[in-house]
Amino acid sequence: MPATAPRIALAAFMLESNAHSPVATRAEFAANYLAWGGEMMTDLRGEHPVGPKTLSGFVDGMDASGPWTPVPLLGTTVSASGPVDHAFFLEVADGLVSRLEAALPVDGVFISLHGAAIGTGQVDPDGVILERLRAVVGPGVPILATLDLHANVSRRMADHASVLVAYRENPHVDMAERGEECARLLREMLGGVRPAVGFVKLPLIPPSVTQNTKSGPYADILAYGQSKVDARVMNVSLSSGFSLGDTQKNGASVLVTTRGDAALAQELARDIARRWWDDRHRYVPRLTSLEDATRLALECGRDATRPALLFADVADNPGGGGRGNTVWILEAFHRAGVEGAILGILNDPALAAEAHALGPGARFHARFNRDESHPLSGRFEAEAVVEALHDGRVVGRRGMSAGHTIVLGPMALLRVGGLRAVVVSVRQQCHDTAMFEVMGLDIAAARSVIVKSRGHFRAAFDLHFPDERIVEVDVPGLTTPVLSRVPYRDVPRPIFPLDPDMAWSP
Repeated sequence: MPATAPRIALAAFMLESNAHSPVATRAEFAANYLAWGGEMMTDLRGEHPVGPKTLSGFVDGMDASGPWTPVPLLGTTVSASGPVDHAFFLEVADGLVSRLEAALPVDGVFISLHGAAIGTGQVDPDGVILERLRAVVGPGVPILATLDLHANVSRRMADHASVLVAYRENPHVDMAERGEECARLLREMLGGVRPAVGFVKLPLIPPSVTQNTKSGPYADILAYGQSKVDARVMNVSLSSGFSLGDTQKNGASVLVTTRGDAALAQELARDIARRWWDDRHRYVPRLTSLEDATRLALECGRDATRPALLFADVADNPGGGGRGNTVWILEAFHRAGVEGAILGILNDPALAAEAHALGPGARFHARFNRDESHPLSGRFEAEAVVEALHDGRVVGRRGMSAGHTIVLGPMALLRVGGLRAVVVSVRQQCHDTAMFEVMGLDIAAARSVIVKSRGHFRAAFDLHFPDERIVEVDVPGLTTPVLSRVPYRDVPRPIFPLDPDMAWSP
């Protein structure tokens, strides 16, 4: 019989690792989110929660469904970065295990994972964490985890979790809902349901800009997967994978969880995978050259009757491991004399600090990326004016961070010619209009908006920019969706589209 108030361990480790980005350090995690024990519950139950929305969604779901006792262990997250530093990974993994051992017995474990982490000393950090948690609680205790839709799922992950639940929306506006779903599934398991999991890994890397779920090939396969959920099937999760994770676990995945029917789970997983594979040729990026993007921005600035445009810097997406500081669009638009443009958010702590020291109204020679060594970032210098400053603690207004606190560090609004650039000190992708609005900018009045994001901006900026007024720009960066430019070494081969003529059957 389930406990009257089941004791449920809570944890989070969220990292999407771009193999070609700088190492994700402890300091970078701490600048984003790092909490131990009870402070997690304070963060999750505040008016504007801090930390993963999946975790706060799970807590809300458990609170709403009956008595329970939270056992918070450790939570840490970071925007997509490089491989996790091994010493910090061991601190996290060992900390989770020691705190879980001290808290025993528990009736269940919930952990918010990303699912696409790699490390300097470990190829599958997510799988190792699940394996170590399983070793502590044994085979009979449910372990549930949420995964990002871009998880690179490994067999180790599938084997050691009871249920893995991936997001179904891209932009990821359903994170809280997936946490709540895990709470419902856990209540079922505490009542006696024993899940069975079917798992198929596809040799398919869909480019990032082809993975929107509003329409297109990924929306179609997700809908097909959800059509299989019924009284027998608890969950269907289709992870497109993280294209820039240079790892053997790269690639799309199908997970089907049934209420005890292992044969059905695997049969459905194979069926969905076969349909997905047959549709692979639809995953083709369509980008606009920087030259054409500059021409379009010039036209918008000169003719107020033309619809304003949003330019997505998809190759420098901090949500995929980009540095959030490449200057290629900024430099081209400035050189051409583009007017009425706003750009955000550009990660340059040194420049933000200088602007804060100078104060509002100061005119100075701005040096973008003076402390950045990555060759893809580039450098740019121009005369600038400090127009506004902010402490960088922002409450999300729309999209994936609505109602949650976003930490951006000291922020500055700089006017550079006909452009205004929002400069921040903590690397994040531009996925909320609040990141502009806290600096006093009116997005509706801008003639051009440049965002450093692959696609999550769409859930917040859709008020101003429908899909037909969004331009995805082809420039250099660590998150290019043109996969032929990615210096892969460790992805499994053959794999589509790197090997376009390959054959495969699940």
